[in-house]
Amino acid sequence: MKTITAIYLDGCPYCRHARMAIQELTEEKPDYKDISIHWIEENKNAADCRNFDYYYAPSFFLGQEKLYEAQPGQSYEEIKAHVRDAFDKTLAR
Repeated sequence: MKTITAIYLDGCPYCRHARMAIQELTEEKPDYKDISIHWIEENKNAADCRNFDYYYAPSFFLGQEKLYEAQPGQSYEEIKAHVRDAFDKTLAR
């Protein structure tokens, strides 16, 4: 099983949308259930985030490779498309 590290913030609307997208995507494509997600809350675990190069949350990494970093103003559909792309890249490796 491959693991994505996901950095998030409690109360972040983009993070909430990413979680919603993950739920929908795993229902749409069962292969995505083969991906494990290690969630790190930035404010509670700042030391665990230091090794990752990002500015916005949520950010998804496969090892040290950034797969997705949210951008201000992204819609739910944009976030879902980026999460799908991150999952597809993860499964391809």
